[in-house]
Amino acid sequence: MHKRRKFLAFATVGAVMCTAGFMPSVSQAASSSSGDGEKKGSYAKTHGLTADDVKNINALNEKALTLGQPGKFPVELPPSASAFFRSPGFVNDRETPPAEPLNRVPDAYRAYGGRATTVVNNYIRKWQQVYSQRDGKQQQMTEEQREKLSYGCVGVTWVNSGPYPTNKLAFAFFDKNKYKNDLENTSPRPNETRAEFEGRIAKDSFDERKGFNRARDVASIMNKALENAHDEGTYIDHLKTELANNDDALLHEDRSSNFYSALRNAPSFKERDGGNYDPSKMKAVIYSKHFWSGQDQRGSSDKRKYGDPDAFRPDESTGLVDMSKDGNIPRSPANPGEGWVNFDYGWFGAQTEADADKTIWTHADHYHAPNNGLGPMHVYESKFRNWSAGYADFDRGTYVITFIPKSWNTAPAKVEQGWP
Repeated sequence: MHKRRKFLAFATVGAVMCTAGFMPSVSQAASSSSGDGEKKGSYAKTHGLTADDVKNINALNEKALTLGQPGKFPVELPPSASAFFRSPGFVNDRETPPAEPLNRVPDAYRAYGGRATTVVNNYIRKWQQVYSQRDGKQQQMTEEQREKLSYGCVGVTWVNSGPYPTNKLAFAFFDKNKYKNDLENTSPRPNETRAEFEGRIAKDSFDERKGFNRARDVASIMNKALENAHDEGTYIDHLKTELANNDDALLHEDRSSNFYSALRNAPSFKERDGGNYDPSKMKAVIYSKHFWSGQDQRGSSDKRKYGDPDAFRPDESTGLVDMSKDGNIPRSPANPGEGWVNFDYGWFGAQTEADADKTIWTHADHYHAPNNGLGPMHVYESKFRNWSAGYADFDRGTYVITFIPKSWNTAPAKVEQGWP
């Protein structure tokens, strides 16, 4: 790992971050792998991040979370974050990437295993060439968009989705029978506590592929309902018809639920150059969030360390995950020197590739700091197996539906990994 400036003792911040915590334990490091689809250890170890890097990422992205909420002005940060910003060790070295010429063709990404990678400046060039179209015209990434992008993994989703991700329409799949069977018919590993055992079994009982496919099926139903629906009432009527035709349990959601109110709560739906209150101008797209289950600060310390088997389970009939208790709180350390990232975001859009393994997920390593030890932000394009493998920092993976205007080409149907 590179050496960087010294910091004061770390104060935990409930922050939005895309890079993992401190140096992992020996057992975690041993499980780390860059292979396609294999389980990984700590994000920090994999990406060569120091404790100093993590502290700055925590604080900066806490600020991003506050600034990014649609329709909200900056508010006072939580005491832990505010204290950290005032500490003499904190250095705000995040930078907004410079503008790139609209006609500059990007360089090829570096591909390895199930992932291709590039620096953020090159991603901007690709975005402008491939993803930027508005009403059929290429657009240069604006300074505001480059500012959003500079925050890392959540920045990639943020710049493509328009509004800051709200995670209200999240889907997952939990195999309750597998969980029960494994608890009854397997035993803890050597030196594994009961809490560790239950947390591990719960994590292994989530099937991200089925969660992703559920989100895709619902997005498809929503997009059919949007066709020729020029007001919200017509869209809701179409949606209920499509759900009934598919015998989908979401039909019975309350009309005021997140599911039925998602479109009206999308900021771009109301904008004159977005949907302009016309549902037929919108489309449902998908992104993903990985995070830790043990976020109840008043609950068991073991659950904060090893996972809460009962937290963030999807509804058995609809697949919806109640994300209202997600405070972006990272996993608590179980051993000295441990620390973990609180989440990772991946952008999918509206790809039409039927095989999940061939889909591409765009994410990033950390915020953009080209003139300091952290270095420039890197953008990744990962195949599903690589993306869904996750890290020891996370035990939940959700697939989230949001809405963007159809005129935005930030979600092309076909995504080629890297650049041909």
